[in-house]
Amino acid sequence: MMHLERKNGGWLPAALVLLASLAWGPAGAGEAAAGGRFTTRDQGRDAYQQILWDLVPAAERERVLAGRGLVRQTWVISPSLEPRIAGLGPTYNRPACISCHPRNGRGAAPDDQARPMHSMLVRLSIPGRDAHGGPLPEPVYGDQLNEFGIPGVPGEGEAYLVWESREEQLADGTRVELRAPRVAFRGLIQGPMHPELMTSVRVAPPIFGLGLLEAVPEADILALARAQKKAGQGVAGQPNRVWDAARQRQALGRFGLKANQPTVRQQIAGALAGDMGITSVLFPEPNCPPAQQACAAQSDQHPELVPGALEEMTLYHYLLAVPAPRNQGGPQVRRGRRLFAEAGCASCHQPRLRTGPFPGFPALGGQRIQPYTDLLLHDMGPELADGRPDYQASGSQWRTPPLWGLGLLPTVNGHGTLLHDGRARNVLEAILWHGGEASRSREAVRRLPAAEREALLAFLASL
Repeated sequence: MMHLERKNGGWLPAALVLLASLAWGPAGAGEAAAGGRFTTRDQGRDAYQQILWDLVPAAERERVLAGRGLVRQTWVISPSLEPRIAGLGPTYNRPACISCHPRNGRGAAPDDQARPMHSMLVRLSIPGRDAHGGPLPEPVYGDQLNEFGIPGVPGEGEAYLVWESREEQLADGTRVELRAPRVAFRGLIQGPMHPELMTSVRVAPPIFGLGLLEAVPEADILALARAQKKAGQGVAGQPNRVWDAARQRQALGRFGLKANQPTVRQQIAGALAGDMGITSVLFPEPNCPPAQQACAAQSDQHPELVPGALEEMTLYHYLLAVPAPRNQGGPQVRRGRRLFAEAGCASCHQPRLRTGPFPGFPALGGQRIQPYTDLLLHDMGPELADGRPDYQASGSQWRTPPLWGLGLLPTVNGHGTLLHDGRARNVLEAILWHGGEASRSREAVRRLPAAEREALLAFLASL
């Protein structure tokens, strides 16, 4: 028989109570230090762009500034008098990192099909696996649709979103409109895509705090997966095993919406190659499927990224600070925090992790952080599924997104849209889309009285 414990007027399985208590632990003086030493008190529009310069050795400061410049830079076509910023194309999605990650933050989905997908991309694949176990690219258009091309090379076509809406009703009678996108294509230069095409629409996520997540020991992440399985409450995170191009072996995936990249460095190199067509030591081949003859005919020297540039960009990402939470001591926020744990949200959105030794940048080690992620894959049910496997991630599995800095999204980026495809226009909509392993938590929120629901949302806005 399952043992139950009384918690604040409700009953929870004892194993779930234990998991939540281990996640939270005792509150301490560092409660507001979401990123440990890498925490910023900035609450304005630049909150996601802060570097704590006292943590940067003097000898590294020029490299950090160079990395910041490359992230903010609009890249140009080769050849160029400025080789550090050359290599755009032959086909590309956007010409700068901050085109998709404005102010180092989160992109947004367009509200109608007439508007371009400025900070989004569409992954493409067909059934099967590539040589390393990853998705098999669409044979004519590759693994990502790139709508732009350099002179002499046509863009591949345009993707657009068609929205479909429905209404949900909460237990207290509140009605909430939910919307979901359907992706469509126009102007495809090589005609229709493969009949078994699989697509995944992705909104660019924030890029701060990534170094801290890379420094979390793999053993700790795997221990979380075991603890969730042992709790037996239908929450069972799984690690993704992906290809590490630098080490030429399989590794734990941590980054990307399906945890399909193992390191910050490879995440950056992958984005340079896929989004901007810029080759590097990790991805030295241009993204030109043979059928696209004008693209394949380009004869630039590869890799295009000059030596040291990838390391400078990686170092900059390591040093981006995490915004501190706000108003944590208020009674409504404290109540919302308690409801967050009681609903089981903390099982996946782990409030606290620790970083281990990190030779790549030792200052990242030994930090107590509050990222609200377990870096694991969870089955989110058929409604959130894209139907596209990615290494060991199924079509309905997604990596738990970190929640730190969530409440500053409207301030930094001027919107509150969430989830992998930007369908949720606010936190409540995002919760109501949770299915699969998160169904129990979603229903717990659906049943909350209005005052308690507002407390929960106030807590999430404080992060």
